[in-house]
Amino acid sequence: HVQLVESGGGLVQVGGSLRLSCAASGDVFELNIMGWYRQAPGKQRELVATITDGSYLRYTDSVKGRFTISRDNAMNTVYLQMSSLKPEDTAVYYCHAGGSSVSGFLVDAWGQGTLVIVSS
Repeated sequence: HVQLVESGGGLVQVGGSLRLSCAASGDVFELNIMGWYRQAPGKQRELVATITDGSYLRYTDSVKGRFTISRDNAMNTVYLQMSSLKPEDTAVYYCHAGGSSVSGFLVDAWGQGTLVIVSS
């Protein structure tokens, strides 16, 4: 069983910055991909950014140039540095990890979500 624990959300003013963290623990063997998704009120969950264990990056267009995803493989942790935040970035941000466990099972884990509110 793999657990993801997020931290770093909160209230920030327009143009401000926040850094989200997500640490994986438990029966982790390797995490081939880690990423961040978000869900705004009344909208579907959408991909924000992902990073593979080979450091291949992917961003949704709306955050390119403002958000940076990174990971610490030794710590099984993924980060999302968010800058130049806009009101439309307000959402619950979810961490996701995919890979395999020590016991040989596929890992497809989600965090509990952390709320980011950008106020104008």
